[in-house]
Amino acid sequence: MKPLKILMSNYACEPHEGSEPGVGWNIAREVARNHETWVITREDFRPSIEAELAERPAPQLHFVYVDLPRWARWWWWQGEGILKMHLHYYLWQIAIYFEARKLHHQIGFDIVHHVTFTRYWGPSFLSLLPPPFIWGPVGGGESAPRSFWKDFGYKGILFESLRVAARWIEEHDPFVRLTARRSALALAATEETAIRLRSLGAKLVRILSVVGLSGEDIAQLGDCTMPDAPLRFVSIGRLLHWKGFHLGLQAFAEAALPEAEYWIVGDGFESKRLKTLARELNVADQVCFWGELPRHETLNKLAECHVLVHPSMHEAGGWVCSEALAAGKPVVCLDLGGPATQITKETGFKVPARDLRQTVVGLSEAMKQLAGSRALLERMSEKARELIAQEYTWSQKGEELGLLYAHASREETIR
Repeated sequence: MKPLKILMSNYACEPHEGSEPGVGWNIAREVARNHETWVITREDFRPSIEAELAERPAPQLHFVYVDLPRWARWWWWQGEGILKMHLHYYLWQIAIYFEARKLHHQIGFDIVHHVTFTRYWGPSFLSLLPPPFIWGPVGGGESAPRSFWKDFGYKGILFESLRVAARWIEEHDPFVRLTARRSALALAATEETAIRLRSLGAKLVRILSVVGLSGEDIAQLGDCTMPDAPLRFVSIGRLLHWKGFHLGLQAFAEAALPEAEYWIVGDGFESKRLKTLARELNVADQVCFWGELPRHETLNKLAECHVLVHPSMHEAGGWVCSEALAAGKPVVCLDLGGPATQITKETGFKVPARDLRQTVVGLSEAMKQLAGSRALLERMSEKARELIAQEYTWSQKGEELGLLYAHASREETIR
């Protein structure tokens, strides 16, 4: 494959982190193994990036740090909030366009690639540059089924309503539509987002999971074994309504497994409600709330369990699912969003999420099947490790992006 000159936009980019910063760093690092890569990111990440490169040099990886002018960011330090972050992100996208345009005149890029933020309802002004533009993988098109809202409480319903409204407004931003139309290739993390991208005018859309694991993570998680009895289910993440942990508790109670345990690792505004629900369902003595733990302790809890229960309702990624699979833990999830793209019938259960009652029954049946067969657990555990090693490493994702770059650059040459 001919080495190319790649320009990336990574609003979040940090070594040894998960979620958005991890996506930004790992994609850049892997692409730079085969291509000369320039990454525009924020000054916030300079210390950790430079420390990592000093220890593990990457000769083909170059960083350009851009922040808003001082006069335009006086408000940035005044408190916190999602709206403030989105405004900063939007203004930063404008600012880096001018830096990217100068860089392109100097270097002559073959491909421009927007990596983070990984959401489709925010524009990338780098799409205005002459080279072929690749957008993503992006998510955000995932939604909690409306029939599930009645179980969210007023805070959850308000959150979902505001999210739907914000997404509708952003979809009608002419620059978001321009980004979609100018994309040589739009990468969607899920089929739900792919539908949205097509509706915005993206000509060519491919599905590519935003999730990946490093070889180091896979090796560490690979040391986990399947513990002895009692059977333990675990849910890991922020305790938010859309994570669906209340569905996991209802299903666990319905499964009626007196020898089993259900561990919940994480914290959030749903904590009190979930503890109350466990008491109301008469399973409080089988449920353990561990609260928020450091990453290494969280992975230790995962290692002590048999099955991950992850009934998230709108999630483009689902890193905890890939970590569980790498640790040899079957996953029970809903047939929605990012988790559903990772789980196969050999590695877990994807429960349809059309009706609230049927979903709880489906989760419960999956729990009972896993509780009733140690052979099934062991077989799924083996297949889970194989799946991660074959399809969800960052190195594999870097190779796949390289092929997409080559295709996009050839198409531009032909035109």
